[in-house]
Amino acid sequence: MRLRLTFADQDFTATLEDNPSARNLFSILPLDLTISDYSTNEKIAHLPRKLTEEGSGRFGNEAVGDLCYYAPWGNLAMFHDPYRWSRGLIRLGRLDGGPAPLLLRGEFPLRVEALS
Repeated sequence: MRLRLTFADQDFTATLEDNPSARNLFSILPLDLTISDYSTNEKIAHLPRKLTEEGSGRFGNEAVGDLCYYAPWGNLAMFHDPYRWSRGLIRLGRLDGGPAPLLLRGEFPLRVEALS
């Protein structure tokens, strides 16, 4: 399962993992959200509803370019700098071309669509 994400002049793709939360996200596409900076290492976008947490748990090998779901707040988290796993964070997939599109600072409309 792959996604296309677009905001401002950024257009990039992500490949989802095969887990219940990622499949749940894919099932509600397309989405029009707002993407904004959070902390110093990520961008976030709040979803219209919470995703399933079934099968979630601690994961390792956190990497720049990870696309995650933060269950307590119901938002997507996209990491452009190093991070560490925290309780409630579920990895959904990874950005295909790396984190460069996330370096554009600010708040923008975000379109998330399924790629066939």
